[in-house]
Amino acid sequence: MTTRPCSADELRTLFLFEKLTDDQLDWLCQRGRVESFPAGPVYAEGDPARCFFVLLEGTVVLSRRVGADDIEVCRTSQPGAHAGAWQAYLGDRVPQLYTNSMRVTEGSRFMVLDAAGFAELVNGWFPMAVHLLEGHVFYGTEVQELTAQRERLLALGSLSAGLTHELNNPAGAAVRAAAELRERVAGTWRRLSAIAAGPYERGTVETLIKLQEEAVRRVPTTEALTPLEASDREDGTTDWLESRGLEDDGWQLAPTLVAAGLDIAWLEHVAASVEDAALAEAVRWLVYTVETELLIKEIEESTTRISAVVGAAKQYSQLDRDPYQIIDVHELLDSTLLVLAGMIPPGIRLVKEYDRSCPAIPAYADELNEAWTNLIDNAVSAMGEAGVLTVRTGMDRDQVAVVICDTGPGVPAEIRDRIFDPLFTTKPVGQGTGLGLDVTWRIVVNNHHGDIQVESVPGDTQFRVRLPTS
Repeated sequence: MTTRPCSADELRTLFLFEKLTDDQLDWLCQRGRVESFPAGPVYAEGDPARCFFVLLEGTVVLSRRVGADDIEVCRTSQPGAHAGAWQAYLGDRVPQLYTNSMRVTEGSRFMVLDAAGFAELVNGWFPMAVHLLEGHVFYGTEVQELTAQRERLLALGSLSAGLTHELNNPAGAAVRAAAELRERVAGTWRRLSAIAAGPYERGTVETLIKLQEEAVRRVPTTEALTPLEASDREDGTTDWLESRGLEDDGWQLAPTLVAAGLDIAWLEHVAASVEDAALAEAVRWLVYTVETELLIKEIEESTTRISAVVGAAKQYSQLDRDPYQIIDVHELLDSTLLVLAGMIPPGIRLVKEYDRSCPAIPAYADELNEAWTNLIDNAVSAMGEAGVLTVRTGMDRDQVAVVICDTGPGVPAEIRDRIFDPLFTTKPVGQGTGLGLDVTWRIVVNNHHGDIQVESVPGDTQFRVRLPTS
């Protein structure tokens, strides 16, 4: 680094100083200096902000630290570009630290002014501007912090409501099934007592036990039936039961037998295995057994669902994962969709079009989950109570593309260029903060070196996120 006095004539050529008087330029030259830097770092983010730099010649790169990465935010060769201790005029009301890192890619010259001199300049030459800037800096920061906090609280409230809904349904089903199971177990014991007290041979009882084991094995493999198919089979089973002496309760037993996949052919097998006198009691005994197994199956499915929702919430929050990792975007999308399931109206149909051949990518998983949440929430809000939400993945040249599509009214062309601006929202007052898409843009572009684009016509809006694979 070399230092020499600055020239008022050279400063006068810069847009930053072109309106200054000769006296003001002389003052700058007396307080400032010209420094030349070889290619490499000039200052680092977080260090004490001691100098204000104005580029005279060369190329400068500004970057911000995000996690373990330095993300480039500006690159310029424009003389007059400035950076460094630009908040020195605020004094100790803000931390006087460099808010970014600066390096030069080639030998470069700067007009350098110490932070104290820059503060004196601004406060002495532009007192009204200082007051305006103070209001802008502090009020703007406060507004953005408050709106960002509200955005997070709104998102948290929506996610909590969705998770509550997703957990309440299987939990309620499990509680109901457990209560019914208690009754069925008691009924099974009563039926067993009736069989034990009846005039049945030992071989008949052994046959019933074998039939019971066979019925239990069939329950987990039961095929799903349409309502019409189930109704037809119940009618046929009811007729068969009534023809075998179960006129009083055949219509009550038939739905359970059909639900368990026990068809007329299997009932004929039962009839052939026991004496005619024992058939009615045998069928009732088997129905109680089957009901018990169906309830156990319902409890198992409900608790599995609860476990899946909790697992998705854990995956979504990434509580036990390193912040930067190699991830499969499909896992993140699935966990986000499961967590948000309670927020999606029943009239909106979800379509997944995944290209599973897409490679895993390096990413901050929790940040991408936040991005998916914002895009999906916007899509659902746009459609209202009905529509089609499509989540598509695939390769776009050498990048992984994630596309969130909705069938809402679309984004008007006149505001399409503004939707990623901070605080811009088309939602009614109180329903949107205008930070969701801004946050999404910063996550995708700044933090992951990707890009995000929107294409929209009425009935087809697509937000396309592209992320590098390395």
